[in-house]
Amino acid sequence: MGTPDFAVATLKALVENNYNVVGVITAPDKPAGRGQKLSESAVKQYATSQNLNILQPTNLKNEAFLQELKSLNANLQIVVAFRMLPEAVWKMPEYGTFNLHASLLPNYRGAAPINWAIINGETKTGVSTFFIDDKIDTGDMILQEEVLISAEENAGSLHDKLMEVGSQLVLKTVALIEKGQPKTFPQKDNENIKTAYKLDKDNTKINWNDSLETIYNHIRGLSPYPGAWCTLINGDNELDVKIYNVGKEISNHSKSIGSIISTKNDLKVAVANGFIIIKEIKLPGKRAMDMKSLLNGYKFDENAKML
Repeated sequence: MGTPDFAVATLKALVENNYNVVGVITAPDKPAGRGQKLSESAVKQYATSQNLNILQPTNLKNEAFLQELKSLNANLQIVVAFRMLPEAVWKMPEYGTFNLHASLLPNYRGAAPINWAIINGETKTGVSTFFIDDKIDTGDMILQEEVLISAEENAGSLHDKLMEVGSQLVLKTVALIEKGQPKTFPQKDNENIKTAYKLDKDNTKINWNDSLETIYNHIRGLSPYPGAWCTLINGDNELDVKIYNVGKEISNHSKSIGSIISTKNDLKVAVANGFIIIKEIKLPGKRAMDMKSLLNGYKFDENAKML
């Protein structure tokens, strides 16, 4: 059970290791792009290429879907980046249902664990497998594996690392289940647990009053998707822009927060303890551009600033 690219690596690993995948459950096709053509999930595309049996329920509690799922006679269900399952689904197989989650649980339960690990300046994260219960990401742990986060890592590169490590952790988990019930252990909750909140317009907005390090982590933690954003005031224009790639420069200066310094090749934004050096930006209606390309044809007013 899965939908995005992150889930494809696991399905591929199961297929290539000759497991009998009796069914693939993924999201219904949905309209996408300017033409609103129906788009298939990444998991469906791979499953189709392997001639696997595909189910695309809109309602996981629907009786017809539950009967169809039961008829597959699966003895184990594996969930990777799908959705919350009703009890009737996760309790169905003989060996239960386990989930692969892209964090070191119990930290970063929720929708965006990869992004928040970087946003919060973590130096390590990882992947976890656990048996699903009636809450979100709280079930008994099976296995975990740590992955280091480099100082310049962004959400895209970390996603790819965790996707591969996660697919191998699933294989190890399945092997343990094959040999008999694996040794599980309950997750230990405490008040310091960090949450992977759903990303929205508010928490993806750059706060230029934050520290240099906080802004740097925020931008790389949202790159390439969904992208950190802010408002650019340039003369009479007020534009919402997305920033994907930045550097940082520690410096004592007297510039006001958010003010812009532009040269032929560089664009810097003043923050409390230095400058954020913008390397890739996207203006409304344009594609993302490196700074040199943008500065070839776009002029910044001397009083331009980021809000």
